[in-house]
Amino acid sequence: MDSATEAALGAADPVMAGIIALAGPCTLRPAPRQQPYESLLSAIAHQQLNGTAAATILRRFQELFPAEQRLPRSRYPQPAALLAASEETLRSAGLSRSKVLAVKDIAAKTLEGVVPPRKALAKLDDETIIEQLVAVRGVGRWTVEMFLMFTLGRPDVLPSADFGVQNGFRLAYGLPEMPKPKELAAFGERWAPYRTTAAWYLWRAVDLHKAGQLPLPPAKVGRRKK
Repeated sequence: MDSATEAALGAADPVMAGIIALAGPCTLRPAPRQQPYESLLSAIAHQQLNGTAAATILRRFQELFPAEQRLPRSRYPQPAALLAASEETLRSAGLSRSKVLAVKDIAAKTLEGVVPPRKALAKLDDETIIEQLVAVRGVGRWTVEMFLMFTLGRPDVLPSADFGVQNGFRLAYGLPEMPKPKELAAFGERWAPYRTTAAWYLWRAVDLHKAGQLPLPPAKVGRRKK
């Protein structure tokens, strides 16, 4: 992200400006070559697991398929190869039964075109992409929002139901409890069209709080209207 984005966020919101000053430049960088099919498979592997465990399962899953069954220049299996794999084989990598059903549905919907190539998604707006991809088993709005942010690099995504984003907002703005997604989304309109970067800084706010470096919120900023 460029300094103009951070300057615009800081000018729009003094609390955000304080976080930016301490956290430094945003280092969020999208994965420019990863296809939606690959990103969604990775997302399913990571659901409800810590990073280390998920990475191990994903590696084992990829190693189930020999080179000739993988996508070109990728460790991920071709959709047809994934569909042909047995449940027992996929579960041997550490995938739960529900995740096996999810990855197979990703493969099926990739072949059907519901999960299109990256170039096709470039022509669609964020909400259209969300509506299209949540049709895949195991893929909810949060998963697609992470895909928009970390794979497609969309600049104006605010995952208002994300626990880390909510917690960062609560801490930075002095709320007595977690904000509701609708409240956070409404407040976050002031960060448009840079809400992806704002979300990144709210994640950093949690880190700053743990380190004892998060600025105290200004008076009344965090109060909710009754």
